[in-house]
Amino acid sequence: MDQAKTLRDQAGPLSLAEGRRPKVIAVTSGKGGVGKTNVVVNLAVALSNLGQRLLVLDADIALGNIDVLFGIVPKYTLEHLLLGQKSLQEVISQGPCGVQILPAGSGSADLAHLTPEQKLILLTELDRLEQEIDIFLIDTAAGISSNVLYFSTVAQEIIVVASPEPTSLTDAYAVMKVLSKRHGEKRFKLLVNLARDENEGREVYRKLSLAAERFLDIAIDYIGFIPHDDYLRMAVSQQKSVVEIYPKAKSSVGFTGLAQKMIQWPASSAPKGNVQFLWRKILSQDSEMLGHAPLSEPGRA
Repeated sequence: MDQAKTLRDQAGPLSLAEGRRPKVIAVTSGKGGVGKTNVVVNLAVALSNLGQRLLVLDADIALGNIDVLFGIVPKYTLEHLLLGQKSLQEVISQGPCGVQILPAGSGSADLAHLTPEQKLILLTELDRLEQEIDIFLIDTAAGISSNVLYFSTVAQEIIVVASPEPTSLTDAYAVMKVLSKRHGEKRFKLLVNLARDENEGREVYRKLSLAAERFLDIAIDYIGFIPHDDYLRMAVSQQKSVVEIYPKAKSSVGFTGLAQKMIQWPASSAPKGNVQFLWRKILSQDSEMLGHAPLSEPGRA
């Protein structure tokens, strides 16, 4: 959109000297089938339309598919970067509405568990981008694999996507439990996707909050719901975001409203969500598991 481009141009270059750092937001879920990746795609487009400079990382490293929903065919993927064949700038794909995408590989078992050396490559490359983006949006894999935990624990904010299905609630609770018990995460943001209305979204929040209050020492912030409508399905079939091609659909209005809220979220002054720290944290955890001295923050694992 021309308006979005104007807003991004007016924002000017991001300067760390001014104390501004990109917000790092992980979007996760306890199970597949809740529309998590579709949420990421639409939030990215909505945020970009509002003038934010976006980098979306497909953190389902071995089975990524975010490029499919964006309707692009990347020439290179993270695999080329991790093998030292291409630079980060060469791997990044340009998506709709100015969204930048770091696509994962697909069907590469070797990427399911990254080595410390591979993560160091990512650290070095992403550190160079820190001044060029406003929001770093991470689409984790579903479940509670080690990669999911890595990418979730280093984000400033963790958005847990759940649907009204009972199995989705159970698995959303499970991922928050693991992140809380093993990694000390105490605050989560809940987005209910595919809800019929506000009441159904609130009911999902109520059930998860009651369970968390009774069994876990965590806080869950309800950030809203995305209504299920036919336009979502139509957009997916066209490999486009619903925000882009059906901006007046109920789901599009929901995504845009949430994006407006996300822009207002305060940026943390702590290093947890710093892009450089993200990768240093991963390397630190690798060192601890190997019995080596941690690179930073020994208290967080």
